[in-house]
Amino acid sequence: MEGVFTFFGAINHSHGFIFTAHVLLTALLALVLAKMATKSLKLVPTGTQNVMEAFLQGTIAMGRDVIGETNANKYLPLVATIGIIVFIANVIGIIPGFESPTSNINMTLPLALIVFVYYNFEGIRKNGVVHYFAHFMGPVKLLAPLMFPIEIVSHLSRIISLSFRLFGNIKGDDLFLWVLLMLAPWIVPLPAFLLLAFSALLQTFIFMILTYVYLAGAVMLEEETL
Repeated sequence: MEGVFTFFGAINHSHGFIFTAHVLLTALLALVLAKMATKSLKLVPTGTQNVMEAFLQGTIAMGRDVIGETNANKYLPLVATIGIIVFIANVIGIIPGFESPTSNINMTLPLALIVFVYYNFEGIRKNGVVHYFAHFMGPVKLLAPLMFPIEIVSHLSRIISLSFRLFGNIKGDDLFLWVLLMLAPWIVPLPAFLLLAFSALLQTFIFMILTYVYLAGAVMLEEETL
């Protein structure tokens, strides 16, 4: 956000530089977190390993009800990686002097495109091109010319839904924090930090669960037709 102090902005005022620096910082923190969790694996986990194992188990449990345990484990690397990246990117903006990369559409849109391309790829790979796109035509052949373009638009709208929901919510949180810090920069904003942390966690959960839902809709066509 223009006019808001950031540590990277003190180096270079270019918005592109500030955004890129925060994206790289997010990636670096994610790598450091992964390294800390795996550097000394123990049978009885402690510290960072314990937190990460709890996160991974929670991610699998989340996907189990949506896509089944086998597929939840299969797509765990994608969903968990997205979850870690999105959560770190969301939380960074709560810390004064930093900016959430997810408050920029240039980060949320590529994340949404990754999910969009991947779930369609998985749907085609598992069901075949003909069967996968035949599903877009609906169960009634007479309505196929109407249903097919509606389904195409519906799937394309998922890109907007994923990217703009995350971008809009985190941007709004950043603006709220900015205004609050200008009005009351000391003790008063402390409860707001808890609210913003919850919002960061909630938006991460929504992005992850929608990824599982879209994957389920692409790879479980047989179950849908039963």
